[in-house]
Amino acid sequence: MQTKLTLRLEDALIRKAKKFSKRTGKSVSMIVADYFEKLDAPPSEEIEGITPKVATIRGLLKRTGSEEEDYYRHIEEKYLN
Repeated sequence: MQTKLTLRLEDALIRKAKKFSKRTGKSVSMIVADYFEKLDAPPSEEIEGITPKVATIRGLLKRTGSEEEDYYRHIEEKYLN
């Protein structure tokens, strides 16, 4: 169930959030939700330095049964041939 939440923030911070939202293609609500999800995550699950989009697809290759070498071979064929 989704519930509405009102936040009171400085105008400059809201502008930054909207700019980031536009750049990443995620709504401000989704950005805040992603942050809230990380609040109780164990430190081992936190990976710094990756973008939110990469974080959402992290681990997908493992579930395909493909190996890392298969991925690299695909990339080489796609971009070098």
